Amino acid sequence: MDINIRPERSADHAFIRELIEAAFKNEAMSDHREHLLVDRLRKSAAYVSDLALVAEHDGEIVGHILLTKLYIIDGEQRHASLALAPVSVLPRFQGLGIGSSLIRAAHDRARALGYSSIVLLGHEDYYPRFGYRPAHKYGITFPFDAPLVNCMAMELKLGALENVRGKVEYPAAFFE
Repeated sequence: MDINIRPERSADHAFIRELIEAAFKNEAMSDHREHLLVDRLRKSAAYVSDLALVAEHDGEIVGHILLTKLYIIDGEQRHASLALAPVSVLPRFQGLGIGSSLIRAAHDRARALGYSSIVLLGHEDYYPRFGYRPAHKYGITFPFDAPLVNCMAMELKLGALENVRGKVEYPAAFFE
């Protein structure tokens, strides 16, 4: 399938909101508010416009991904990282590799921008293929109660999490 991945534009926001709602509509583990989270994150200091990407097929936006800034806190130390949340694909295009393409493109762009790691809360059978491992293996914890297998982290640069320990500090927009 031929897709074009590019940064989102403000003119895309309304359609992206609908796309995200449709993508998560039947997800049992969703609060069905991911579209509102994306709206809040766009208005926050955590937003990185180069890491908000869409996938287009035949001129139609069929997928979206967002990486935002956060920190891993260890006492007085603050380690910069990114959060992957969410990745969304229109239901009729799911299972065609669009989500995978968006994740790889977002990783490449984040790496090029100098970011060294990403954390996420996600499906334990899906994200390891992209290099994600349980975050607790790095000594990283999350600020909410979730199964350890779903709290993951990955290094964009080899050894980036070698000396990083602590608790993920999400931007306030995640909790509003």
